[in-house]
Amino acid sequence: MSEILEIAMLVCFGASWPLNVIKSYKARTTKGKSLGFLILIIVGYIAGIVSKLLNESYMNSFSQKWYVLCFYVLNLAMVSTDLALYFRNRRIMQKES
Repeated sequence: MSEILEIAMLVCFGASWPLNVIKSYKARTTKGKSLGFLILIIVGYIAGIVSKLLNESYMNSFSQKWYVLCFYVLNLAMVSTDLALYFRNRRIMQKES
């Protein structure tokens, strides 16, 4: 049951990132973005991944619970993409000014 709740949390957090990435790509600006926030979210997802990898109980049942780790990795990839877009958009803004 705890894995289902954890996945629900990850899905809820992760559901907004694809839309955020699309918005960042189209906006071509860093306005409304926080570099610190993005980095904190990335550090949080990395901590969650490392926590899973160091959890002996989880690793012993990895073949049955691998999907939980996949949600962490997927969310980390989306936030990392948004971070990359942040730097792209900052460069675009600097060229325009």
